[in-house]
Amino acid sequence: MQPKTTKIIFWVSTTLIFLFEGVLPAFTSQTDMAKEGIRHLGYPEYFGTMLVVFKVLGTLALIIPQVPSRIKEWAYAGFVFDFIFACGSHWAVDGFSGQAIFPLIVLAILLVSYASYHKLQGTKIL
Repeated sequence: MQPKTTKIIFWVSTTLIFLFEGVLPAFTSQTDMAKEGIRHLGYPEYFGTMLVVFKVLGTLALIIPQVPSRIKEWAYAGFVFDFIFACGSHWAVDGFSGQAIFPLIVLAILLVSYASYHKLQGTKIL
């Protein structure tokens, strides 16, 4: 794969993560629907607020090129846990449905971003 193609794949997938996990939660986290969603899963309201803060910081770490690679690795790891636990929470409360599947779809996009990031850096995954 050409470096230009890899760069495009990286930026498209990382931008999608930035929009889904950074911008969208930042603008919608204080809505009644978002607060009810957190309550519905059995989490206290402050958990949702903390989650949004970490999501915004994590997406900024992924999208800003000057952020050191070690910080990016932690951000990628945090999002992997976030998506797995989101799937598990929705599955436990509502059963296996679209709400439980969506985090896995976003996880797949994150893994594309992660793989293309390492390819651009010339480093091996694991």
